[in-house]
Amino acid sequence: MSDTTAAHHREQPGGIMAAEMAEQPAVLRRILDRGAPAIAGTARAVAARRPRFVLLTARGTSDNAALYAKYLLEVQLGKPCGLTSMSTVTAYGARPDLTDVLAITISQSGGSPDLVASTKAAREAGAITLAVTNNADSPLAAVSEHHIDILAGPERALPATKTYTASLLTLYLLVQGLRPGGGDGGAAAEALPGLAQGILDRAAEVGQLAARYRFAERMVLTSRGYGYPTAKEAALKLMETSYIPALSYSGADLLHGPLAMVDNISPVIAIVTEGRGGEALQPVLERLRGRGADLMIVGSEAEAARGTAGFALPTAGVPEELQPILEILPLQMLAYEITVARGQDPDAPRALAKVTETR
Repeated sequence: MSDTTAAHHREQPGGIMAAEMAEQPAVLRRILDRGAPAIAGTARAVAARRPRFVLLTARGTSDNAALYAKYLLEVQLGKPCGLTSMSTVTAYGARPDLTDVLAITISQSGGSPDLVASTKAAREAGAITLAVTNNADSPLAAVSEHHIDILAGPERALPATKTYTASLLTLYLLVQGLRPGGGDGGAAAEALPGLAQGILDRAAEVGQLAARYRFAERMVLTSRGYGYPTAKEAALKLMETSYIPALSYSGADLLHGPLAMVDNISPVIAIVTEGRGGEALQPVLERLRGRGADLMIVGSEAEAARGTAGFALPTAGVPEELQPILEILPLQMLAYEITVARGQDPDAPRALAKVTETR
């Protein structure tokens, strides 16, 4: 992105968020070119310790990145993996035995007190601690045995965009490095920066979708498998920028009760990852169509054409586990465009702070 374009973005309502969304192809390229060697080195050091279990700790957008990592770790490595409840340590004082457990804490700022406290407690309990942050000088990095910098550069917008996709790619490369033989070493990710740029260049398409959904009173987002974290992150972006109540469900969970609230008024956004997750979602899509849902599909060209509305992704040749890095981009843009269309400023969502100091 040129300096002139960046300055133009900053002058517009929501210009900081827009500028940082536009940086994502460059951030992905930076991780592949500059970050990959350090990530591989950290992966080798961790793998040598032979962790028996993985615990993931995060909040907010980083929690959705952690859920993505959970799928990677369980599917790609066969490692049992859990998402921590920090209050068991910070509020209740529990001290579980974490010997030979890999504790990965993901945070954009690395400054939230509960993340720091739970990571420090995990290290004292015998865990191999790894912080994944956008701030190498953060308190979280300081208390962790290992640290990976996601190299996203300063993020000034309150809604996290480039740090989310940077975290996903970093975690993908980490898991590749933990695989016996190093997996594909990140070769499958080489096309991502160019594909991401192609998606971001389609702002006019997203603007049309925003015009369709700007007056929505609520939204439902659903997916399965690797796409489920995308549904959760997109719902978070819609809520924190446009204030539209957006509920996210695994497709399987949607059928266990919440399907009853779906009608032909409230839009449903389905993220249909090409692969096993998308295949598992098909019965859910059929049920949604049967209820007359206004169904927007983000997925392959063929899947997008089967929705009431859709955004086609360049999925050909992209492994299922990497598609979430592309899936979230049009949904970030949608949240931004809907917010602007509703006369609000995505750069100044009410009640939010850049570092959320939960304890």
